[in-house]
Amino acid sequence: MYFRLLHDEASGAMSYLLADLDAREAVLVDPRGADVAVLRAMLAEHRLRLRWVLRTHAHDAALPEAERLALATLDAPWVQGRPLPDGSLTFGGEVVRTLATPGHTAHCLSFLWRDRLFCGGLLAVDACPFQPRPAVPEALWDSVTREVFTLPAETLLFCGHARASRAVSQVHEQRRTHPWFAGAGRDEFLARVAALPPA
Repeated sequence: MYFRLLHDEASGAMSYLLADLDAREAVLVDPRGADVAVLRAMLAEHRLRLRWVLRTHAHDAALPEAERLALATLDAPWVQGRPLPDGSLTFGGEVVRTLATPGHTAHCLSFLWRDRLFCGGLLAVDACPFQPRPAVPEALWDSVTREVFTLPAETLLFCGHARASRAVSQVHEQRRTHPWFAGAGRDEFLARVAALPPA
């Protein structure tokens, strides 16, 4: 197993590389176009074949054309917007489960690998620089409370943006302390989101 994260200080964007070193296969989660050269070097260093590119969410309209073009050079199937029919994918001897977790944007996905969930901007609510309020608040509540908070308490949560926040937390911690979900009911959550300034 090989795991690396990349953090862009300017935007707060987080990207992740997961690999099975024995099988020489890897996946990327939320890669940035600006990191493609570095990611290619990391893959080459370990002689890894890129098996999948996984996107938890996408703000493609906000990306510069150069970044979109750089991402397009990644030579592997993309999983974005809709989960795979059987709900999982493999690379080497590893398995990643895809979870439909809409709300932050209309078609968000989360990816569960071992004890780690890559959930993009799902828990950001009002803190994503590209999406300052949820696209579908009702779906976001359901995604967090039914898909994320029902995972084992020790599951690690890896976010898509970490500017003034931590890159990783645990389900147990977020259940107890999340400023939008902990101790709140669905109606209270939706009322608070409705009171946010327009995007």
